Amino acid sequence: MEEERLDLISSLPFEIIRRILSFLPLEEAVRTSSLSTVWKNLWTPFQVDMDFDTNPITSHENCEVIQVISTILRSYDSPEVWKLCLNDLIVLATKGPENEIHFEFSKRQKMITGKFQLKLKQAYQGLASFSILKTLHLRSIPHLAKDLVSALFSNCQLLESLKLDKCGGLESLDIEVGNCLQSLMVVDCPDIVHITISAPILKSFWYQGVLPQIELINNFNLINVMLNLKDGLGHNEFDCEEVLLLLASLKEVEILTISGWLLEWLCSSGVIFRWLEFKFNKLKELRWIDSLINSAKRDSLACFLNIAPFLERLFIKIDQSQSSVPCPYFHQHWHEPHMWMDFATIKSNTSQLDHLKIVTFLGFSIKEDQLLLMELLLKKAIMLNSMSVILPTNRLWRVVKIPLQDQPKQASWNHQKQIAVLSPNKDCFFGFTEEIYSGQCSTNAWPSQI
Repeated sequence: MEEERLDLISSLPFEIIRRILSFLPLEEAVRTSSLSTVWKNLWTPFQVDMDFDTNPITSHENCEVIQVISTILRSYDSPEVWKLCLNDLIVLATKGPENEIHFEFSKRQKMITGKFQLKLKQAYQGLASFSILKTLHLRSIPHLAKDLVSALFSNCQLLESLKLDKCGGLESLDIEVGNCLQSLMVVDCPDIVHITISAPILKSFWYQGVLPQIELINNFNLINVMLNLKDGLGHNEFDCEEVLLLLASLKEVEILTISGWLLEWLCSSGVIFRWLEFKFNKLKELRWIDSLINSAKRDSLACFLNIAPFLERLFIKIDQSQSSVPCPYFHQHWHEPHMWMDFATIKSNTSQLDHLKIVTFLGFSIKEDQLLLMELLLKKAIMLNSMSVILPTNRLWRVVKIPLQDQPKQASWNHQKQIAVLSPNKDCFFGFTEEIYSGQCSTNAWPSQI
């Protein structure tokens, strides 16, 4: 029966199958290539050989390539793949139905990865066929293609979403756009040192990789920012003042994802968050991520909460797949209080979290530093509606604080569905009640793999 059903679908005319694909997001449409040989053949690239006499290709030859891509954009509405062979460079162009195109670059032969700078600036007037383009994804840009990519981008007048990933050799990225670009992602570019962004209506900026210098110019509409610095410093240096300038430029955001080690390094280098001249007064949701949580990371998070007075949702994720970034010793006279005080003092110095309603711990194991952080949040968040813990085994537990005088009876606790854990300070119990976990964080707020 299964073979018959598969035959029925695969035996449909190509035009109908293409029509089916046109209703799917591009990433999901590409996955259909694994269904059968018929579906796989739909993704056979249309090859265009454009070998030029010069290497690297000239600006005039870049224009010829742009004209070919313009033709691709005007072609059939369903997803399709084109393979452009340009001297030493191969460009795989996958066009999606929703005004979307992905470019993946590769070299015909193994070559040394050259370091390069990339400037993406929109021209005053581009080709008409590019005006329909809303989403652009650039993967593995080599130094040979930097001029081609710049020329390509200059025609994208109405681009709303841009993603760059896995661009080895890219050291500097400079983006200057008008009033269209709303979403920008820069992911896993290991050699990046400097990023400059001028995008007046940019709402979402997600960055993942090593810590570069990031300069935001005229970005007044940012709402959602991710700084997942999972690869540490890379070959870059840590500059405390540069990081503070970056944070100050993000003070108006509503959702912030940040690596725990960055807050720890700031505190250790002398930053006292509650003495800063700015606060995150619009921040509603904070997502903290690191490979582990220890006393220094715990306390630096507690200190950072002092400048997020209207925070409503806090997500804390332990991701052991991330690199551990040990904090160096900084020769500073002043430090955040956690550098020399006990945790009881840390609690007293942490501001009341009057608006915090949801706290979720992901990937936690029940250890002392984590329990102390729970205790602090339960004490300071007077309006808290929900605290939950998702263990590495994907078991979901709701957490409540139980006064010591209301000691749980062993008969009703400490079984499969309920556990009582004595707090590290031995002044209360934490009651954990297991619930069914659907595999997604409550409010579905945590970013998926990018």
